[in-house]
Amino acid sequence: MKLAEALNLRADTQTRVAQLKERLLSNVKVQEGDEPAEAPQALFSELDAALKSLQELILRINKTNLSTVWEGRTLTDMIAEKDILSLRLSVLREVLADASVRGDRFSRNEIKFVRTIDIAVLQKQIDDYSKQLRELDVKLQQANWMTDLL
Repeated sequence: MKLAEALNLRADTQTRVAQLKERLLSNVKVQEGDEPAEAPQALFSELDAALKSLQELILRINKTNLSTVWEGRTLTDMIAEKDILSLRLSVLREVLADASVRGDRFSRNEIKFVRTIDIAVLQKQIDDYSKQLRELDVKLQQANWMTDLL
């Protein structure tokens, strides 16, 4: 199995766990005299199996990411860089959105707010970081489809 396939399977399994949780929440309590639509114990068994499968997948994915070197770096290093780029972009985009809001004044008595940053410079930084993130993501996708899961 390729790493990319394992990542897809992990996402599917995480979705399944969330669905089982919702089904459990819907069936652990019923009105007196009624029966649950599904047996909670059977759902708990399915949940246990899904969580066991998810744990094994996560362990194998992490082991693969740590031991796979792509273009001179481990996949773990590349993922950490991607996470930081994503976080940086999130912060910068929020700052840009806040700085871009016009503060209309209706009288001279209202407080006037002025920008303390150059919007164009910040937008350029966001564009540059976005490009870095896209390029890094492409490299990770390539590595994921070329790498066998350990």
